[in-house]
Amino acid sequence: MAKPLVPDDLWAAIEPLLPRERPKPQGSRPRLSDRAALTGILFVLKFGLPWEMLPAEMGCGSGMSCWRRLRDWHEAGVWAALHRALLERLQAAGQIDWRRAALDSASLAAKRGGAEVGPNPTDRGKPGTKRHLVTDARGTPLGLMLSGANCHDSRMLAPTLDAVPPIRTGHRGRPRCRPGKLHADKAYDHRRCRQECRARGITSRIARRGLESSIHLGRHRWIVERTFAWLARYRRLTIRYERRANIHLAFTTLACALVCLGQIRRSC
Repeated sequence: MAKPLVPDDLWAAIEPLLPRERPKPQGSRPRLSDRAALTGILFVLKFGLPWEMLPAEMGCGSGMSCWRRLRDWHEAGVWAALHRALLERLQAAGQIDWRRAALDSASLAAKRGGAEVGPNPTDRGKPGTKRHLVTDARGTPLGLMLSGANCHDSRMLAPTLDAVPPIRTGHRGRPRCRPGKLHADKAYDHRRCRQECRARGITSRIARRGLESSIHLGRHRWIVERTFAWLARYRRLTIRYERRANIHLAFTTLACALVCLGQIRRSC
């Protein structure tokens, strides 16, 4: 029996976060159910097909209906709230390792251009987008940012660290959003990056140009590369097809939440 695209544990996590449906005039067309819309969104995310090719037999309505729901829920903060809620569940289970984190970026082609797109210096100047990701020592995605592919990695260190949401620890005191140490490659070997880490109470472990070999990823930095590989399992994220940056960010944030959900399942 095939597994449902929206299993019960995912639906239980996201349902309380969804905005309430506005009342409609009597006799108007019934609204597509939220669970059906989420099924369509996950189908496109997982298999990467265009919205207009969403199979009608799935009962998810039209692709445009699912697209609008993805957009509206992103604007309402649903995807970010889902990611944070799952991170807090991992934290409550003691499954987030705050002792060290890893930060890196990955570029992908942006076929249709749009916001947060720039010429990719590693792809003959073709339009591209860069994802900046920070993970804990287990590879849990903590913070995510987008930029043009021509944006230097070092410029996005502080915004990516600040994108980590405050996560309640279950104890008294302020929520936590800072790791003890941060591992990054030579692209971040700048005084500014070390100062930004120090200002946030983070010990920087940044590879130094001319002193460390580029052959190996490093003892701790490979963790973030593995998380990028997890995200690449979602076909819609291998190439950016969306002109609107918020739609691509919504997809990527949802994928990060699904990675967290998978870790919760494995820890049970």
